[in-house]
Amino acid sequence: MARVHNFNPGPAGLPLPALERAQRELIDFEGTGMSIIEHSHRGKAFDAVHSEAISLLRRLLDVPDDYHVLLLQGGASMQFAVVPMNLLPPDRSADYLLTGGWSEKAFAEAKRVGKARAAASTAVDKRYTRIPRQGELSLDPDAAYVHMTTNNTLFGTQWHWLPETGDVPLVADMSSDIMWRPMDISRFALIYAGAQKNIGPSGLTIVIARKDLVDSARKDIPVIFRYATHAASNSLYNTPPTFAIYLMRNVLAYTLEVGGLEEVERRNRKKGELLYATLDANPDFFLAPVEKESRSFMNVVFRLPSEEMEKRFVAEAAKEGMVGLAGHRSTGGIRVSLYNAVSVESVERLTAFMRDFAKRG
Repeated sequence: MARVHNFNPGPAGLPLPALERAQRELIDFEGTGMSIIEHSHRGKAFDAVHSEAISLLRRLLDVPDDYHVLLLQGGASMQFAVVPMNLLPPDRSADYLLTGGWSEKAFAEAKRVGKARAAASTAVDKRYTRIPRQGELSLDPDAAYVHMTTNNTLFGTQWHWLPETGDVPLVADMSSDIMWRPMDISRFALIYAGAQKNIGPSGLTIVIARKDLVDSARKDIPVIFRYATHAASNSLYNTPPTFAIYLMRNVLAYTLEVGGLEEVERRNRKKGELLYATLDANPDFFLAPVEKESRSFMNVVFRLPSEEMEKRFVAEAAKEGMVGLAGHRSTGGIRVSLYNAVSVESVERLTAFMRDFAKRG
């Protein structure tokens, strides 16, 4: 079996040991005579997997006891609406920090639900090349919450500091960089993330929310959209994405085995340093638009001297077993996604190819 070097932006690669475990257990899960896919979400076999997944997530992220961990469906895009449905009262407004396409979509959904304002934007000609500075944030001290997107997959920027919001709850979409390193969960009132970058397969959404925030959330919305509903039922109010939760359990268990998020961060920083060093060594050929202090360790974007050359770059890389390098359809160029499952060896292979490609021109 020859596995490719997978730089897809999401759904992204998963650690091979987590997939191999699923392969071993797929037909007969722990001697039960059926696959985990076939087990009832109310049964003992799945309940053990479900509980282990939540426990591992709490342990790896060091989630405080006064936070709920919810396993939901609908992706981060559903949370764009569910967050304001729960947290935005009719007489309040929410602040949104605009740093890319996904934060724009979250802002647009919030405005459909209630009142929301752009408290910062780093867009220039519809492109984002940096993260705003604290002095550029126009925050409302009476806002219901401040919303940020911690990593921007389309434009290759990432927050390396957290905005000071005073007593206003900070809400974060961490879909593309959750678990890339240890983090202080207590700095956030609510975190949500699609699982398909660093945690597991698509179809699963993680929500980590302060219990008092959930308790005080709006109750005049449909029951299925209330965080309190899912918190009260341990994320089993309705049938959850059982196989996605099972695979997440495998990924989290593997992450713990290799040294936890401290080791994950070490690898991720090494990958980013290798790739950015290659870009910086060839600045006239690899055109990197993002300001250095805002560079993402998860999604690295750059352009080549021509679109024709970019197409050739992607095609030749694919022949060498490196896939998922084309930029987003709305931005073009090259995008290298360096999520947790991408190995240092894969990045070394890619950077060697890049140096050779630049020499050939």
